[in-house]
Amino acid sequence: MTSVTLDSVFVRFPGGNLGLQDIDLRIDDGEFLALVGPSGSGKTTLLRSIAGFVEPASGHVLIGDRVVAGGKAFVPPEKRGLGMVFQQHAVWPHWTVGRNVEYPLKRAGIARDERRRRVSETLETVGLAGYDGRDPSTLSGGQRQRVALARAIVARPDVLLLDEALSALDEPLRDRLRLELHALTRELGLTVIHVTHDRAEALALADRVAVLDEGRIQQVGTPEELLAAPGSPFVAEFLSDATLVDGRVAEGVFGAGDHPLSVPCAVGVPDGDARAAIAPGAVRVVPDAVGDASIRSSLFTPSGSDLVVDWAGLRMRVHHTGPRLRAGERVRVEVERASVYPSVASAARSAERVSA
Repeated sequence: MTSVTLDSVFVRFPGGNLGLQDIDLRIDDGEFLALVGPSGSGKTTLLRSIAGFVEPASGHVLIGDRVVAGGKAFVPPEKRGLGMVFQQHAVWPHWTVGRNVEYPLKRAGIARDERRRRVSETLETVGLAGYDGRDPSTLSGGQRQRVALARAIVARPDVLLLDEALSALDEPLRDRLRLELHALTRELGLTVIHVTHDRAEALALADRVAVLDEGRIQQVGTPEELLAAPGSPFVAEFLSDATLVDGRVAEGVFGAGDHPLSVPCAVGVPDGDARAAIAPGAVRVVPDAVGDASIRSSLFTPSGSDLVVDWAGLRMRVHHTGPRLRAGERVRVEVERASVYPSVASAARSAERVSA
């Protein structure tokens, strides 16, 4: 096990475009960290900077106590002690399963008998015992991804990097491998950094999740922390599909002008312009023939329905439990809670009052 640290890392692409901006992040020994964010947010660039495929323009990357990038140091990918699994499993079709898995050990100069023992042991670990001599073309997609995983861990890496490693698989295979990956990495005590576009996967697998946007880390926290206390409207919208509403705070209550929405704020939110983020699970809808809202769409889920509700001109996502509501039904909306964020100007005025 080992830690990974990024200290004030900037990455610039040809033409001067910034890929990463002032990244400070530490992944502890044995921690499973997921990187999420919209397309172009910098999550893959961050992973590739750790791997050594991208060299930072400034800042430092450390694996354990060793500087692998920064200053005058740059350690190539093959000397960083990492294992990596990509979205496309990249199993060499002209080699048997055993030869695929053995390759990193052969490059490292491990003796033949030891290579065979570790290949056999690793294939058993990923649930492919006895597959040494199999042709990869005879395997399912899930089995080939297990081969790629075995090849990544057979050399006992310090850190395992996963770049959309499960996204090419179909459900329910993907869900099963997700559970197996979760158990396996903990059994082996691996430090894992996982890039995924699947928010549910990140929240389910990771000890902590880092949310990126425009090359910056917007928030890092446990899944529980991010869902309960998103640090910004962006994080709330991206992770929870929260509805964002502009309005004002007055005497501890957020309102949206002439709209009937009214919700208490957390202590400390100053009066003034603000934005509320309302998570789909924080809204209750009640059938009401004279209600001021209507169901625009209703999708069945195992726990109820995912709704889009039109409420006095505001369109919002709602997770509804109980009997399924149908499109066109009239309802009454009750917002149980919201995260409220003061505008920059309101926050600045509040800070001035405190300092005065």
